[in-house]
Amino acid sequence: MSSAAIAQSSVTLYGIIDSGINYTNNVQSAKTASGLAGGRQIAMIEGGSAGLQGSRWGFRGVEDLGGGLKALFLLESGLYSNNGMLNQGGALFGRQAYVGLRSNDIGTLTLGRQYDPVVDLYGPFLAAPQWAGYMSSHPSDLDNALNTRRINNSIKFRSASYRGLTIEAMMTLGGTPGSFSNNWIWGGGAAYAHGPFSIGASYLNIRNPNTSFFGANPNAGPATTNNLGSFGSATSAESNPVFAGYASANRLEIAGVGAGVTLGALNVNLAYSNTRFEDMGSASGPNTLRYRGTASFNNAEINAKYQFTPTLLAGVAYDYTRNGGAGGKGGANYSLFSAGLDYFLSARTDVYTIAVYEKASGTDSLGQSAVAQITGLTPSSTDKQVSLRAGIRHKF
Repeated sequence: MSSAAIAQSSVTLYGIIDSGINYTNNVQSAKTASGLAGGRQIAMIEGGSAGLQGSRWGFRGVEDLGGGLKALFLLESGLYSNNGMLNQGGALFGRQAYVGLRSNDIGTLTLGRQYDPVVDLYGPFLAAPQWAGYMSSHPSDLDNALNTRRINNSIKFRSASYRGLTIEAMMTLGGTPGSFSNNWIWGGGAAYAHGPFSIGASYLNIRNPNTSFFGANPNAGPATTNNLGSFGSATSAESNPVFAGYASANRLEIAGVGAGVTLGALNVNLAYSNTRFEDMGSASGPNTLRYRGTASFNNAEINAKYQFTPTLLAGVAYDYTRNGGAGGKGGANYSLFSAGLDYFLSARTDVYTIAVYEKASGTDSLGQSAVAQITGLTPSSTDKQVSLRAGIRHKF
C-alpha cells in the first residue's frame, strides 16, 4: 500500500523599521578641509547606520518534504526608513537571498547571498547586535561582526545542535575562468552552550577583498581615495580612515572568539578578534602609500547587560582596537565606550537611547593623524567624537 504525501508549506512576510535622531559633534564637512573645525550635527538617521537594527522587509518560506526534511528560502530587502530608498547599494534583496534544505537531525544547507560565520558565531557575544547597535560596533565594523558586508555566491552549512555544539562552514565560488582562488572566500567555526555558559569561535579567509567582499554590493566599484579615504567603492560606500589605505591587500583574514555567562538577569561577555590585511601591494586595489606586507588589527571588547524588568534592559561596553600599522608605517589606537537603555512598549515595539564616545590616537591607514570613527557616522575632525541617539523600533 502507498499513500500520497501532503506537503505543508508556509510563506511569511516580516520586517523591521528602526529610526531615530542623533546628536554628533566634530563632524567632518567641506569646511573641515578648509581648515575649520568640524561642526555639531543633529540628524534623523536610519537604524542600519546608527540604530539597533537595519530597517528591512522580507519573505521567508518553508515546505515540509517529509522524513524530517524541509525546503526553505529567504528573500530580505534592506531600506532607509528616513527616505524609503534601498540599502545595500540598491540591491532589491541586498540583505539576504538564499534557498536550501534543512534536516532536523543533520543541519541546514543554503545557497545564495548570506551572513558569514563571523557574524553567526562570534557576533552574538558583542554589545552591538544585542542592545547597542551600529554605533557601538568595532571601528568601521572592520571585523564584520555586525554584518555590514554579505557574502555573494556562497554555500553554507550549519549543523543541528549536538548537546549544545553547533558547527558552521561556508565557501563561495569566485567564478573566475582559469583561477579558482580569485575572489574565493571560505571560513567556518563552532559554538557551544551549556547552562549559563557559552562560547563561539570563527574564521574567515577572503581573497581579493576589495572586489569580493567590500565590493559585493551592486554600486560598489574599484576603491578610490579622497580626503576621507574609501575602500571597495568609488562612491565612498566604504569611506573610512580606519582601513581604507589597505585596499591593495590580496587577502583578508578575520578570526574571532567570544565567551559569555548569564547569571540571572545579568549577562557578561568577553570577545577578541584579529583582522589582517595581507600581501598588500597586489593588483586588488590602489596603493597610494606603497604599503607592503601585512596590516593587523587586534580588537578586545567587554560588555554587560542587565534586565531590570521584563520590559527594561540596560547595557555598558568598552572596546579597544589596535592597528599595528603596515610596513613599519604608522599605527593607531581606538577606544570606544558605549551605554544604552531599551524599553519595550510591547513585544514588537521598543524605544531606546544609546550614547557612544570614541577616542583615537596614532596614525591611521591613510598616513594621517587618526581621527575618531564611530561606525555608520561621518568621521570626526578630531581624535574625539560623541554621538547620542534616541530611537524607536517596530517589528512586524
